[in-house]
Amino acid sequence: MDTSIPQVIVAADGGGSGCRAAAGTVSRGIIAQAIGGSGNIHSDFRSALANLTDTIDRALLNAGLQNTSPAQITAHLGVAGAHSTVEISALLAALPYGRVTVSGDRDTSVRGALGDADGFLVALGTGTIVARQENLQMRTVGGWGFHLSDQASGAWLGRRLLEEVVLAEDGLRAHTELSRRTLKAKGGLVGIVEFSSLASPADYAQYARLVIEAVELGDTLALGLIAQGAAYLEKALNALGFETGDWLTLAGGVGPHYAKHLPNYFKFNLQPPQGSALDGAFAMALQLAKGQK
Repeated sequence: MDTSIPQVIVAADGGGSGCRAAAGTVSRGIIAQAIGGSGNIHSDFRSALANLTDTIDRALLNAGLQNTSPAQITAHLGVAGAHSTVEISALLAALPYGRVTVSGDRDTSVRGALGDADGFLVALGTGTIVARQENLQMRTVGGWGFHLSDQASGAWLGRRLLEEVVLAEDGLRAHTELSRRTLKAKGGLVGIVEFSSLASPADYAQYARLVIEAVELGDTLALGLIAQGAAYLEKALNALGFETGDWLTLAGGVGPHYAKHLPNYFKFNLQPPQGSALDGAFAMALQLAKGQK
C-alpha cells in the first residue's frame, strides 16, 4: 500500500428528518461535515440514497478530499429504516465506495453515545432508540418505525398531541392552553385532519417542541403526554436489564427532556453522550479501514 495516499474515510447518519455526513482520513479523523435531507431508506429509498450520497460528496468537498476516487474510500452508513437484510443489501449495492458497510441508525447512535463503554442509551429524535451495549454488543427494544413503534419520540409526541386535540374538539376531554394553541395553529379540526392525511414522521415531530415547551408551563395535557412516554421508556429499560447505578445516556433532540420525568433509580449515573451517531458511524468506518471487526 502507498502510505503517501491518505486513507479517506466517510460516514453518514441518516435519520427521518435529515442526514449528516463526515469526511476525513485515518490519520486526521473527521475533517469536515455536511447536512442534507432525509436518509430513511424504508420510507423512500431513492430519495434517501440521493440525499446520503449528495451529503457525503459535500462533506468530501468541505474536507478538500473531493478528488478522491470512490474506489479508494472506506465508508460506514447508519441509516433509519434499515430493518432487514434486503434493505441493507440494496443500499450496499447502490453505493460506489471501495469498502463500505451499512447498519441501522441504532448501531451508530449507541456507538457514538457510549463509545466503548457498557451502558444504556435512550435516543429520541423523530424516532426512538432504547438500547443496551455490553462488550460492544448491542440489544434493543422497540424502534420499529413510526407506524408500529417509536413511542416517546418526537413524532409520537406530535401525533399524540393532535389526537388529543381531536378528542377535545369532540368533547371527549377538556381543552388546555396547549390544545387550543395547536388547534388554532392548524386552522381548526379540518386543518388537522388534512395535515394527518399526508404527514410524515418528521412532520409530526415538529410539534414535539410545543409539548416540551408546554411541560415547562405546567400544561396538564403536555404533562400527561410526557408521562406516557416516560412510562414506556421505564418499561423498555427494565426489559433490557437496567439496574440502579448503570450508565444511562439520554440523547437526541427530545431524549434529555425526559430526564426529570423518569423514576429516581434511573438518575444515579446519568452521563452525557460521548459523541453523536455520526461520530459512531465514523468510528465504525475507521474500524473497517483498519481491518478490525
